[in-house]
Amino acid sequence: MEKLAHRAALIAFAAASAFGLHAGESLSEVWVPDLGNGQYQNPVIDADYSDPDVIRVGDDFYMTASSFCDIPGLPILHSKDLVNWTLIGHAIEEMPAYAQSAPDPSHGNAVWAPAIRYHNGEFYIYYGDPDLGIFMTKTKDPAGRWEPLTHVYKAKGVIDPCPYWDEDGKAYLAHGYAGSRAGLKSIIGMIEMTPDGKSTIGQDRIVYDGHLENETIEGAKMYKRDGWYYIFSPAGGVATGWQEVLRSKNPWGPYEVKNVMEQGSTDINGPHQGGWVDTPDGKEFWFMHFQDKGPYGRVVHLQPMQWLENGWPVIGVDPDGDGKGEPVRKYRKPDVGKNYPKATPAESDEFDSIELGKQWQWKGNPEAEWYFCDANASALRLFTTMTEGATRLYDLPNLLLQKFPAPNFTATAKVQFHPRKKNDKPMAGEKAGLVVMSYNYGALELESREDGVYLVQADCLKANKGGQETEAEAVKVDPDKPIWLRATIRMTGPKKPMQKPDYTSEATFYYSLDGKKFTKFGRPLKVDVGHWIGAKVGLFATRSWNSNDSGWLDIDWFRITK
Repeated sequence: MEKLAHRAALIAFAAASAFGLHAGESLSEVWVPDLGNGQYQNPVIDADYSDPDVIRVGDDFYMTASSFCDIPGLPILHSKDLVNWTLIGHAIEEMPAYAQSAPDPSHGNAVWAPAIRYHNGEFYIYYGDPDLGIFMTKTKDPAGRWEPLTHVYKAKGVIDPCPYWDEDGKAYLAHGYAGSRAGLKSIIGMIEMTPDGKSTIGQDRIVYDGHLENETIEGAKMYKRDGWYYIFSPAGGVATGWQEVLRSKNPWGPYEVKNVMEQGSTDINGPHQGGWVDTPDGKEFWFMHFQDKGPYGRVVHLQPMQWLENGWPVIGVDPDGDGKGEPVRKYRKPDVGKNYPKATPAESDEFDSIELGKQWQWKGNPEAEWYFCDANASALRLFTTMTEGATRLYDLPNLLLQKFPAPNFTATAKVQFHPRKKNDKPMAGEKAGLVVMSYNYGALELESREDGVYLVQADCLKANKGGQETEAEAVKVDPDKPIWLRATIRMTGPKKPMQKPDYTSEATFYYSLDGKKFTKFGRPLKVDVGHWIGAKVGLFATRSWNSNDSGWLDIDWFRITK
């Protein structure tokens, strides 16, 4: 009855929206970019889809983004109007051993800054691994299965690749350099590829040096227009950067360079790194990029773009006409010929399917014994698993997490803990529950102890620097009954526009024994960033001992609300 009532509420919520919803999908309660009046608000995705790249194929737009060590990796998003986006799948189901440089969880490593392209009837994605080089995968169906990764270019410190197939049959890869691995940054490189895009030819060459005017230039996206080769590249760093465009009549240069968008008078810090597309009629041009919001990650913005008579683009609006744009907060929607339903990436999960919702990711390749999607019971079961050498949640690969979907939201899960028993008593050393994960993390842990099961609010500060978990509060609970676990996330800063951002966020924890009355529990958590990512929220189940069987956590549902 509880789930039926929730579905009815979702239907009523959808009916209240101006254009309705795609079948089978629910609209976010916490962030909707489509204002329903012909305008949209930025961010068009207020979640951590870092380093976005976008293409148009016919009437459809597709986007991908960095996924680092999280699996499934390389998210695939789809839109018909560049404003309303849905998550339709991932290009990496499991990371093969030849594409792994460190054991899971390999925080901040693996999949950096991809580029998506459509060539000869196939979709291609290239990404850079800072330790291993450039990888590629392709498919004819972006919502389906993608081919196993091809190791295109083995090199340390080569990142942010973008392919370009020229009219003469030659193929190129523009890319950046990771200073932490290459020992050099602020430069753009180019290397020729075989026409099939599976390997490189000849020597890698620097085609632009940005040390004097565009420090930390990277994120190359390559195009050709009216005989000019263009490389759209961000510079200035993640939080405070700007967007540069390079152009030349030859793919190897020499390249001219121009600043085409920066923060200007707005409160949108560091607007840069993304890709441009046109509308199906070819009359409008748009640019998608990220804005770094600290614990919320790098959220996705949509900007109008125009090509000037001098052959340079300008992104955003240009009130003083100097050819250097600044981002918009609200704007008219792209003219794609018709109106499409409001849509947002998935957040809540009722666990009615034999598959996890596409919003969920693990901190490494999942194992079969970690979980069971019990569609018959409409529940997810997480089995407690021992990870050798792990003493903190931060060290576990079997964290099931999703991105923060908005600055302010509430995450609630209805769960029941079933610890393994011996002589009809719970065996000590198992715990499972709800977690808000970043360099600082906090959790509501159902923990089996020698005298019973306790609900514990625990946290850890500076986990990336060796911080350990501490217990804030504990209360004994009945393991034979369900319990509702809740975390509320609230943005606490910045208070005013800044050139250097200082976004802050706080998580507060609650529990309920009846799903109606919630009790504040433990202490608030100052949410931090993760390793190149924003904070995440989700579920876990772990144990401290090895055995031939385990206990488990049953999750009836997980919901994101206001």
